[in-house]
Amino acid sequence: MTDFLLELRSEEIPARMQAGARESLAKLFTAELAKAGLSAGEIVTYAGPRRLALIAKGLPAATEAVSEEVKGPRASAPPQALEGFLRKTGLTREQLTERDGVLFAITEKPGRATAEVLAEAIPAIVRAFPWPKSMRWGAESASTESMRWVRPLHAIVALFGGEVVPFEVAGITSGNVTRGHRFHAPAEITLTGADTYVEQLRAAKVLVDQDERAAIIRERASALAAEAGLELVEDEGLVAENAGLTEWPVPLLGRFDEAYLDVPPEVIQLTARVNQKYFVCRSADGKLANAFVCTANIEATDGGTKIVEGNGKVLAARLSDARFFYETDLKTKLDDLRPKLEKIVFHEKLGTVAGKVERVAKLAEWLASEGIVPNCDSVLARRAAELAKADLVTGMVGEFPELQGLMGGYYAAAQGEDTAVAEAVRDHYKPVGQGDDVPSAPVTVAVALADKLDTIVSFFSIDEKPTGSKDPFALRRAALGVIALVLSNGLRGSLYSLFHQSAPEAGDGDMGQVVAADYFYDFVIDRLKVQQRSEGVRHDVIDAVVRMGGDDDIGGERDLVRLLARVRALQAFVTTDDGTNLLAGYKRAANILKKEGVEGDQNWTAPTYTLEPAEADLIAALDAAEPKAAQAVKAEDFEAAMAALASLRAPIDRFFDDVTVNDADAVKRTARLALLARVRAAVHTVADFSRIEG
Repeated sequence: MTDFLLELRSEEIPARMQAGARESLAKLFTAELAKAGLSAGEIVTYAGPRRLALIAKGLPAATEAVSEEVKGPRASAPPQALEGFLRKTGLTREQLTERDGVLFAITEKPGRATAEVLAEAIPAIVRAFPWPKSMRWGAESASTESMRWVRPLHAIVALFGGEVVPFEVAGITSGNVTRGHRFHAPAEITLTGADTYVEQLRAAKVLVDQDERAAIIRERASALAAEAGLELVEDEGLVAENAGLTEWPVPLLGRFDEAYLDVPPEVIQLTARVNQKYFVCRSADGKLANAFVCTANIEATDGGTKIVEGNGKVLAARLSDARFFYETDLKTKLDDLRPKLEKIVFHEKLGTVAGKVERVAKLAEWLASEGIVPNCDSVLARRAAELAKADLVTGMVGEFPELQGLMGGYYAAAQGEDTAVAEAVRDHYKPVGQGDDVPSAPVTVAVALADKLDTIVSFFSIDEKPTGSKDPFALRRAALGVIALVLSNGLRGSLYSLFHQSAPEAGDGDMGQVVAADYFYDFVIDRLKVQQRSEGVRHDVIDAVVRMGGDDDIGGERDLVRLLARVRALQAFVTTDDGTNLLAGYKRAANILKKEGVEGDQNWTAPTYTLEPAEADLIAALDAAEPKAAQAVKAEDFEAAMAALASLRAPIDRFFDDVTVNDADAVKRTARLALLARVRAAVHTVADFSRIEG
């Protein structure tokens, strides 16, 4: 077995594209080898600012010979059919093999040298490479047929064992020569093979393993901060980005003027991170310190002093700009900025941001006044919603859109707004994604919930719904935000009523309020199923609760908190023996009722004939279980409700064993069908068991 080394050396590859490039290279390489019947024992990929590399370990010297068999016509087929088959295969009649009266064309394909396969595969991979963005270069770029790459491709190394695999791609001939660090080792390096690749480049001051570079940055940056009595603010995204920007990473710690600490810490961190790719540090009291860690790509002879000095000057200029925006923004009240929102289009079919603000303010006030968000001051909720989007027209948010909401919170606090209002302005976009903090302050919850409800309803009303993997307005994320806010804060009441309140008035848009609310509710429940699936909750159990009748005038469980409590109790129950057997008994009863056309609940009256013992036992069990289950459901003690249903298991089993439902006596038959309908109704007080699989 032999190892293969491929290195594609180019001008700088953007750091954000490197992980995807490694994945694509491995995927394309595996697919190309599979076409020839080859597979590697292991594939390792590396990516850095100037090179993309792959090592395939354990490749055979050649592919195995294979026998291909093509089925033809029967031996007794007309001559025309045989002639057509011979033309297709290029064989003579004597070369065909006959089995059971059928002719087969069997050809032996000899094995191929693996180097030959690689020589064909690599050019195909390079030409088909799926860079998110790519370019043409040189004189050939005048033609749209010229090769594209992320940046101009300079050289290709292809070594199978120690031998060059010869091929050419767009005028670049494969070889065994690469280059090391641009400054420390710019001379050509002759590579000897895959097994020495990493160490040969290490000697040339290039760490090809992105994970090794990331570990050096992470550990050394933390150590530098600790040496200065500080703590590094961890940022794995920034670690990966710096690892993608450097071949020989050298973290260095610098300082900036303490006067800039008057600027909000999030602004400083974002300025350092986005503009300069620097880490920031905290002091022992947890506050942001006037220190940064940059990552050089060179070992400077002065220990990095001039590098730190230069980076500090650049950062100071950026922080000066940030402080200017901040101080300028503070001179204008948020109320005075609100009229500018009338000039910002939220969506061409939905009007301006000012229109959205008014809708959200109205809804937030309603959520508070109706007690849906407990202990929420409706006046503060409206006020917070009215100010929530004002920071969109500030200089700071114009420079850093990521700070929307956060800056509004600072400005609201600075102009003397109630603390609850400032916090709501700051956090009303939350939760933004999975793992994000979920607000718990009542005013914040009201505004955040209203904002997300309005977003879902608004875009659905103009038929801008998510389709497949496309969700340009992040409506699925908004739905998950609604779910998180409701469940984390234990907000009680019908989710349907929230959408009913948010939906357009009857006659507006494509849907009236009732139809629209039902539609939006279903959308959120679909998101709930996805979310709960990751926690091991079955979708059919959710359906059994969601689609049960009797909770609202339109049916179904609409209170998310109660819904999930019921779902969890039901899932625990149906996995027990009692639950499994009761489900089987219920489905048997439901099938009989369906076959006999008995729909809905029946008016139960005690039979007048002499009861069978099993019949009497089932009636007695229902008499005991029904009030217990109803009372438990009312008290939201769903475990107790399941226990009450479990008492029906044995009586139902005995009933089906000992009693003939479709008795010849019409009176008995009618009474027994009504008894089964009573069983079905009793079970439906807890969930619609017909939707449970099994």
